[in-house]
Amino acid sequence: MPTNPAARQSPQDYVDAMARDRGYVLDYHKVMAEHDFDVLQATNQLVHAAYLAPRSLAPATKELLFILSLTVMRAAKGHIQSHIRVALDLGLTPQEILEAIEIALPEAGIVAFQTGLDAWREAVGASGIEPTAEVHQSGSGTD
Repeated sequence: MPTNPAARQSPQDYVDAMARDRGYVLDYHKVMAEHDFDVLQATNQLVHAAYLAPRSLAPATKELLFILSLTVMRAAKGHIQSHIRVALDLGLTPQEILEAIEIALPEAGIVAFQTGLDAWREAVGASGIEPTAEVHQSGSGTD
């Protein structure tokens, strides 16, 4: 069970506890620990209550929700990937994670979906089928 790192401790110990509890630490956590530790602690209290503390939803379900919501919001690839890696560590399959990302399609559209798909592709090492016909390579088109 994750510990609540809100108890007064050094910024370094706090970040280390965050890493153990979450399985990742984002860049903003590191910067805030150094430059505004009180706000980091306040922010992390909310995250602890809604995400880390044991509640009705299973941790794997929470990760899928995070992956989907971050995809819809077009979050940074690294942020999405941090939750994909935790989901994999929790035993979710790449296919289950992809299916969660695909839910973004009807509500947020292809551009948001591609954000999540690209993060997923890199995190799980997925590749695609290359056409044998000559085509223009666009990298990541929307059609």
